[in-house]
Amino acid sequence: MSFLNGLIRNPVFVAAVMGWFVAQVLKTMIHFLIHKEFIWERMVGSGGMPSSHSATVCALTTAVGIQYGSGGFEFAIAVIVAIIVMHDAMGVRRETGIQAQVLNEMIALFREMGTKMSVEDKLKEFVGHTPLQVWMGALLGILTGFITCQLMIANYHIF
Repeated sequence: MSFLNGLIRNPVFVAAVMGWFVAQVLKTMIHFLIHKEFIWERMVGSGGMPSSHSATVCALTTAVGIQYGSGGFEFAIAVIVAIIVMHDAMGVRRETGIQAQVLNEMIALFREMGTKMSVEDKLKEFVGHTPLQVWMGALLGILTGFITCQLMIANYHIF
C-alpha cells in the first residue's frame, strides 16, 4: 500500500495523469461539439484536439521543473522525452493516420464497385496530430502541471 500511497502523493506522477485526463475530457467534449455525436472511444483514443500525449509529457516536464529545477538530469530527461513524443505525434503517427484514411476510402470505393475485400474493420485514422493540436496539448499540459504542483505543494491533495 505504501507504493500506491507514494504514487498518488507524487506531484510529478499526478501532474502527468491530470494532464492526460484533462486533455482526454476536452478532446471528447470538442469532438461532441463539432460532430454532435458522443463517442466514448475519444476518452481513451489517440488523435484529436488537444493532443493528450503532449499534455501528458508537458505536465510531467513542468512538474519535474518545479520539483527539481531546470539544472538537474531529471528535467533534461523530461524535456528530451517531451520533444520526442511531440515530434512523433506530428510526424510518423500523423502520416499513419492520413494513410489509414486514404486506405479506408479506397476500401469503401472497391466495396461499392463490388470487389470483395478481406479487411473487415476500418483502419484507425485518429493516431496523430496536427501541429496546432500538439501545441494546444503542450500549453494545456504546462498549465495543468503548474496548477497540480501548486495544489499539491499547498497540501490540497487532489485525490
